[in-house]
Amino acid sequence: MSDIASDPSLHSQRVKEFFLARQPILNRVQSLVAYELLFRRADAGSAAVIDDLSATASVIEHATELGMENVIGGSLGFVNIDKSVLMSDFVQFLPREKVVLEILETVKVDREVLARVTELRKAGYTFALDDVIDESDDVRQLLPLVDIVKVDIAGLSAAMLAQLSGRFRVARKKMLAEKVENIEEYQRCLDLGFDYFQGYYFAKPAVLSGKKLSPSQVALLQLMSQLNSDAENAEIERTIKHDASLGITLLRMANSPALGTGHRITSLGQALVVLGRRQLQRWLQILLYSEPAKSSGTLSPLLVLATTRGKLLELMADRLAPGNRNMADIAFTVGIMSLMDALFALPMEKILQQIPVVKEVSDALLERAGIYGEMLNLTEYVENIDQSGPHLLPALTSLRLSQEELCDMQLAAYAWSEQVSRQA
Repeated sequence: MSDIASDPSLHSQRVKEFFLARQPILNRVQSLVAYELLFRRADAGSAAVIDDLSATASVIEHATELGMENVIGGSLGFVNIDKSVLMSDFVQFLPREKVVLEILETVKVDREVLARVTELRKAGYTFALDDVIDESDDVRQLLPLVDIVKVDIAGLSAAMLAQLSGRFRVARKKMLAEKVENIEEYQRCLDLGFDYFQGYYFAKPAVLSGKKLSPSQVALLQLMSQLNSDAENAEIERTIKHDASLGITLLRMANSPALGTGHRITSLGQALVVLGRRQLQRWLQILLYSEPAKSSGTLSPLLVLATTRGKLLELMADRLAPGNRNMADIAFTVGIMSLMDALFALPMEKILQQIPVVKEVSDALLERAGIYGEMLNLTEYVENIDQSGPHLLPALTSLRLSQEELCDMQLAAYAWSEQVSRQA
């Protein structure tokens, strides 16, 4: 077993060297079902972020200490493992009902590996093959022992993608397309029978012509406009009452522990008085994202990502300027509005014409400028850690934040987003 187990101080030090990221995995109806957990080590000398599998044992230990539910909520967690982790006792720190163990493409298959995978499968663990780009001997040997095959679609020709998907479909394996960059790639993989999809294609505007808004979304935008124009409470309450489901949802959210009101709220008028406009503004922003998924009863990945960004930026602002409520509110707004172009399939410029915001918000959303733009950049760097890793350390330094502080704030944002998203 690793020396880390016998030296807690070494474990603590190694943990501080890592960035934590999670990438959403969606099913065929675009509902969030899992996250791939990414642990990357920062190299201060080159400002690079690398996948250091030699230290995965310490990371697994850290993840279990944090509590998997704090990192992935009610979803599954996909975790990369190499041979050394596969053969170690540390892998069994991970809860079998909550994780999928991804066997990296660098693992060379031998009798020892096959025996260990068989043993862990019998113990209840689920396995996936990671980064498959062809049908190698290693893939063929492991295929009977895994449930999921992750196909790296980047760079694969249409013919090769069709060939691989056909082979794995015949083998009755679940297929996950990773590095899905746009809606066209998603549709191609959907047509080929893929079951799961990983990538931020869902967070990008698909068609810059706009989507038809639901009646509730129209009402939400009207309410946001009324708040921005400082309308009377009575006028705001009348607008809410025109949409019965909206009123019920707002009351349910008003009584959510995640919003921390501390009072039992039984009427819209009471909600407006007790909670004030700052909290109402937050509800409206959150509900804009929850509306499209309501009819299907699924967990919207866009809602989860937006609420996570909003809370993370708020926590950053509070760390940089403790007690400055206005700064925290602006930061939250920047984070949660940063995905409205994907939500409405419109350029951000057009959205901001319909939803007036202060200059600091528009500068951050349109140009990633100012302190809020820096916070948003940092959040996006973490989300896309494999592509944007070299920017992480400079961004943290500029904001005077440590890796440990960032990790603590991420976990708090994940937990808050999970609670709010499932109640919205």
